[in-house]
Amino acid sequence: MSLENKVILITGASRGIGREVAILLSENGAKVVVNYSSSEEEANKTVTHITNHGGSAIAVKADVSQRDQVTMLFDKTIAKFGKLDVLINNAGIMDNKLLKDHTQDDFSKVFEINVRGVFNTLQEAHNKLADNGIIINFSSSTTKLMLPKYALYSSTKAAIEQMTRVFANEIGRGISVNAIAPGPTATELFNKGKSQETIDQLSSKSAFNRIAEPLDIAKVVLFLANEDSKWISGQVIYANGAMI
Repeated sequence: MSLENKVILITGASRGIGREVAILLSENGAKVVVNYSSSEEEANKTVTHITNHGGSAIAVKADVSQRDQVTMLFDKTIAKFGKLDVLINNAGIMDNKLLKDHTQDDFSKVFEINVRGVFNTLQEAHNKLADNGIIINFSSSTTKLMLPKYALYSSTKAAIEQMTRVFANEIGRGISVNAIAPGPTATELFNKGKSQETIDQLSSKSAFNRIAEPLDIAKVVLFLANEDSKWISGQVIYANGAMI
């Protein structure tokens, strides 16, 4: 799938799924903006990997929960590459506790990054994304599951799904808007605090008897970022190996 000369901004792209997406899209011809909020070294490693393999990429620090920083992120992207064709909202955090144990600060932090972050980038994209562009938001298959300790995280992802559906009918200009909802994926974010027994239990729920690798998810993003997917809009694509 060719993304030749497409300019793609990926939030939270220094590690995990975001990094894999950045590398795969670059391999398919895209010019990539690797956004990060704190992992500068990892972001630079991602950019170096891309450029060493003949691709074009820059790293831009921005906290997506801060509107002024999102404006700066978009403006730097367009100043460097002249346009923005695809926005991928991957940045997010997870804080797994029983609902009763969450603090007010926990609630605010998770919703600020996971929901306000997408809200901010969608507002910025409304006027700055190129005509006939593509927006891909990251949800999670946890929205379909009733997993203990996932109340806050799943709630933020459910909000993103509805934001996706509504914005797809608001933005116009030939822009498609979809969400991808991965199942369990072998990333630092997912593995944190989980025993091997828990990971094995989740693996057994998949038809493939494993959890996803970041590349599995990146391949779905590659399809959604390509013109071949344009008639799909306002949808949530569940990528979880038939877990649900």
